[in-house]
This record gives sequence, structure tokens and C-alpha cells, in this order.
Amino acid sequence: MSDAAQPTAAEVRAAAEAVKTALDRHLAAVERRSGEEDPAVYDAFNELAAAAEAYDELLYDRYDEVTPFEIPGEDTLPPYTGPEEPSALSVLIRRDYAVAEPQRLMAQARRVEAADEDAPGAGASGTVHGALGLLFGEFEPDEIASRHKEFGLEEGDSTLWVTAADESAEPGEWLEAPFEQVDPERVVCRFDVSAVFDEEFDDDGDEEDEGEDGEAGLPDLDEDLDTDLDTDLDEDGEPARLEADR
Repeated sequence: MSDAAQPTAAEVRAAAEAVKTALDRHLAAVERRSGEEDPAVYDAFNELAAAAEAYDELLYDRYDEVTPFEIPGEDTLPPYTGPEEPSALSVLIRRDYAVAEPQRLMAQARRVEAADEDAPGAGASGTVHGALGLLFGEFEPDEIASRHKEFGLEEGDSTLWVTAADESAEPGEWLEAPFEQVDPERVVCRFDVSAVFDEEFDDDGDEEDEGEDGEAGLPDLDEDLDTDLDTDLDEDGEPARLEADR
């Protein structure tokens, strides 16, 4: 960093004073806590974390020094402020995938084309983009999640949020921007799956007994899937026509 861009000593000291002030406010909020999920404590915690992070960054930029504090990430939800007895719910799901085997993906898409007379125009399965459209149009998201290796996909993180609503939305009301107005304070519960959790199991020496989702004894299907893809090709090298299984 250039000298011109470095913070001044006064700015660093002001950031240190802000940390002290935030510490006092956090302690005061804790002393006045009204319950386990007091929003005042939550707000004071966030203010302290932000002040400490700002001071840490300025201290490093100015003096190439760090603090001994580890700033926790946003891994918890704020206190729930929704209705005690929700009359309507929204379930928001995000699943990430990597296209690990494009050829396998497109081979499975050709199967769909061969079995579905109403499939999109010929050749859609010849690109990754078109193959994804075919497969996600043919199979439910839960089925793709359970068969992702078969489709040449590699699972990433996933999360499911159950949020409370005061009343059910009108048909078509939120379709243009379905994930735009998610209120974390109305999340009733959430469930996360991540490789981060798998690494915690690996550290305990259980990686040989547990699969990606922490379940023991799951068989490795790659060999069977490769054999299946090879044996289902006709003499022209194209996938044999499948019977529709929907």
C-alpha cells in the first residue's frame, strides 16, 4: 500500500476508541439483558464486531500489526420476530453444483431427448447449457440432488430456510423476484449442508466410513454409472432410446 493510501495515526487511534466505546455498550447491554435472545445484546455484539474489524484493518494498514481477536462470521440468525403461530410459510432452497463431467451430463440429456417426443429442438443436449435445461426440466430438484453424480454434477453447499409469513401470497405476486425480500428475522428454522462440516468429520479420522453428507456406508457408484453409460450406447455411439419413467 502506498504512503498516500495509508490511514493516519489519528485514524487508527480513533478506531481504537470506537472499540472501547463498543465494548462498554456491549457490556451494558449484557448487564440489562431481558432474555436469551435480547435484540439489544445482538445489536451491541454486531457493533462491537464491526468496530474491532475496522480497528484491525487500520492497525494492519498503518503499522503492519494485527490484534489477537478473531471476528466471528455471520453464522447465526438474528432473533426471530415473526408471528408466534404462522399461518403461512415460504420455503427457500439453494443448492450449488459444479459441472464435474460435462460429457456425462450431455449423455444423460440425450437420454431425455430420446425418450421425450416433446423435448426441445434437436441438439439441445449438445451443449452444457442445453443439457442442464433438459435435465432440470425433466427431473425434480430433489431427484437431481440424490442422483447428482449420475448427471455429472458435484455437490456444493446447500441451505434450506423456512420463513414465516402473515398470509399466503397472491398467485404470481413474487415470481419476478422470488428471493429479493427474505427477512432473516422471520426464519423459523434453517438447515445447512457444506463441505466445511465434512472437514470437521475428517479431522476425527472418520473419512473412510462417512460420505459427503456424513452418512456412513454409502457405496461408490462411479464404476456402476460408467458401466451403465457405456452399455446403453447403440452401435452408432448414441444413447439407446429409453422408456419414459415419469
